[in-house]
Amino acid sequence: MSLVRATVRRDLLLAARNPGEWLNPLMFFLMVAAMFPLAVDPDPAFLAKIAGGIIWVAALLATLLSLDSLYKADVEDGTLEQWLASGESLYMLALAKALVHWLCSGLPLTLMSPVLALMMALPDDAYGALVLSLLIATPILSLLGSVGAALTAGVRSGGLLLSLLILPLYIPVLIFAASAVYHASIGMSFNSQLGFLGAMLALAMCLTPFAAAAALRLNLSR
Repeated sequence: MSLVRATVRRDLLLAARNPGEWLNPLMFFLMVAAMFPLAVDPDPAFLAKIAGGIIWVAALLATLLSLDSLYKADVEDGTLEQWLASGESLYMLALAKALVHWLCSGLPLTLMSPVLALMMALPDDAYGALVLSLLIATPILSLLGSVGAALTAGVRSGGLLLSLLILPLYIPVLIFAASAVYHASIGMSFNSQLGFLGAMLALAMCLTPFAAAAALRLNLSR
């Protein structure tokens, strides 16, 4: 656990020294969401109906933007080989990497979402559903993305391949999260959607680190 804490501390320090790593996805998130009113009808009544879906699509794409570099630097500089030689658990490494990615990507997107919701004229009743859905589901995106990042860590320019691998896995998360926001906006209960997202988060926390660890071992054995 001391090595895991050191890895988390190091990655957070690197992110603090290189703010572009977490600012780029955040700016992308803002720009994508801001372009929708320019491309479609800017009428507030119309935007209110699609605001949840727009914000969630923008958050999903912004998360993908920062996944490619999750393990690549550690593979290139030999850090992963040293980790494996130390006998420490790759499961814990994968979990720690997903946590850092969420802290630098998913959490800022969640905190920024009310600003976009206000800009998109989202009904007041849906703000809570939007923030809760992002708070529960963005860790799922990071955990699933860590598997794809581990598979493509040794591939040059693997960003496109990573997107092709991960996007189909993101679709159920997108459906339930956007549905929660929509149901809240029309005054209906959204507890079942949040329940499904919570169950998916629990499964992802248990299973995806094993898959990411196996993918990292495969890359290191080449």
